[in-house]
Amino acid sequence: MTRPPLHALQGFVIAARAGNLSRAAEALHLTVSALSHQIRGLEERIGQRLFVRVARGVELTADGQCLFDRVSPHFDAIEQALQPYRARRDDVLTITLMPSFASSWLVPRLPRFLAAHPQIEINLQSTANKVDFERQTDIDAGLRYGPGTWPGLCAVHLFDDWVAPTVSPELLQRLGHPTLETLGDFPLLGAPGGRWSDWFEHFGGTAPKRFVANFDDSETLHRAAVEGLGIALGRLTLTRPMVEAGRLVTLFEERLQAEFSHYLVFPERSERHRGLQAFRDWLLQEAQDYAASAECVLARAKGKEPRKAAIPKPAARKSSAA
Repeated sequence: MTRPPLHALQGFVIAARAGNLSRAAEALHLTVSALSHQIRGLEERIGQRLFVRVARGVELTADGQCLFDRVSPHFDAIEQALQPYRARRDDVLTITLMPSFASSWLVPRLPRFLAAHPQIEINLQSTANKVDFERQTDIDAGLRYGPGTWPGLCAVHLFDDWVAPTVSPELLQRLGHPTLETLGDFPLLGAPGGRWSDWFEHFGGTAPKRFVANFDDSETLHRAAVEGLGIALGRLTLTRPMVEAGRLVTLFEERLQAEFSHYLVFPERSERHRGLQAFRDWLLQEAQDYAASAECVLARAKGKEPRKAAIPKPAARKSSAA
């Protein structure tokens, strides 16, 4: 038997996935006539009809579905194997990051990077999902809040974060200003345990037996505080824009070091990416300026150096993805 017609099999797989010969031909940079000719040749070779025409395109026959199930995984494997060898452009940079960090920290600063490096096209993928750099080879690097240890990835420390009670001005006006000792008598957002326990243990007062509400992500927690639902133990990096806009108030100068820190992470294959090198240098300077300004803002507000909690940062937990 002669060698299998791989080009026809590829056209068959793409047409099966598209369910439409026109779209499949466009993806292959062929005419519809040329693709149809390939598929007819494949049908003649195996002696089975692979497609039937329907109102909006084509559908697989039972024999076509059987062939698709057998050959499509092999084309996927070939595609995956070739990913690391595809040409990379140093002037295109794709970064993954959390939506909350994108809106509160990176995006307001990004115009400065683009002004300094107008030749670089930057693509931001805002997602809370874990990223597998081995499979998602179109992503060059990520900005992550975590322990700083991601197996197989390079991690560059940017800055630490801090948590402090924050509240909406409206709720503060309605209920009055708590003291460290009376904070537990006010409506708190969170759950027993966690950092609230560290807060009360270190700064005094008594934790409530019941919290108003608990949230599984920081963005929703901070939004609930803005809406006046209660007092949140907010991360200062994420709440600072809301504080500066007057939508939240930080209650005390006291603060705790957050559980994790902010990092730039990237796989080894991205180390020689010139666009990433430029972004990393710029990012480190922005992180340094931000950390310094955060100290100055708090010091000016209180007329003295801010007091930091003396308790150690919680032990880092290992993670297998970024």
